[in-house]
Amino acid sequence: MAKNLILSLKTSQDIDRRVERILKGLGDPEPPLRLEEVRELLKLDRAFYTADDPGIISESISRIRVAGLQIFKRPSLLKDAIKKWSLKALYLPDSKRILLDSDLPILKHRWNEAHEVGHSIIPWHEEFMHGDNTHTISADCSDHIEAEANYAAGRLLFLRDRFVEEALSVTANLKSVQALHKTYGNTFSTTLYRYIECAGLEVPFVGMITGHPHANRRGPDFNPAKPCKHFVRSQAFANRFSKLSEIDLFTLVARYCGSQRGGPLGFDEIVLADDNGDRHRFSFETFFNRYDGLTLGVYLGPQETRIIFSTF
Repeated sequence: MAKNLILSLKTSQDIDRRVERILKGLGDPEPPLRLEEVRELLKLDRAFYTADDPGIISESISRIRVAGLQIFKRPSLLKDAIKKWSLKALYLPDSKRILLDSDLPILKHRWNEAHEVGHSIIPWHEEFMHGDNTHTISADCSDHIEAEANYAAGRLLFLRDRFVEEALSVTANLKSVQALHKTYGNTFSTTLYRYIECAGLEVPFVGMITGHPHANRRGPDFNPAKPCKHFVRSQAFANRFSKLSEIDLFTLVARYCGSQRGGPLGFDEIVLADDNGDRHRFSFETFFNRYDGLTLGVYLGPQETRIIFSTF
């Protein structure tokens, strides 16, 4: 699901209290957060696997489930299952072990590991990690579980309110996001995602993480029906612009993007209609880091209505 899920206040506060205890236990560390210290505090183990050589997974995967389905009934199918389900990381609660796919770029390990730490600290996730057959996980429930783990990972890696305060104090543009990405040691993509959520609580912010938006640069796997890897809406944006689809936004952004291989692809002021049909101006810009197209849209204000009077 490309559109980010926004958790209820009760759920987000519960998860945040658990993250706070971790950071307090580490002495309120400076960025970037050292995940090895988090693992030591929580007594978590970490190991790596690959689809071609699953190795360490083979001993403990007999009951693992993904989206409510028991996918490893036959160990001989382990390699195919990893590829079919695009598994990038796993958490095994019995052994308190996080398993990461070593075939992925090292930069992606950090987020995937933090995501699994998120699963480990949310107590109601454990029954699903065990794969209890008495629980049937719907796709919607699975999406919420993953969104909760993502929220925990974001609050952990970005040191809770410290990042929020910095996000609100800088100019709202991709240059600021890039500076925050370097400070906190997380990827540009995850920093953009978290920045939109933090800075857009009261003012509408929106963003996309996609392949290259230009028609001549799109990959062979580009799906016009699902153009975004992530369609990220702030709380304020979701409240007022809930009818805007990722297809609508991608189409508008693609119009100003150049075909450069990397770096800034362009910027423009775009008018979007809210749920009441009123029109509002946003400043958009897109950057391509040779892996992802990163787009940020920042609210400017309502579009002025011009009334032209004619005299006879």
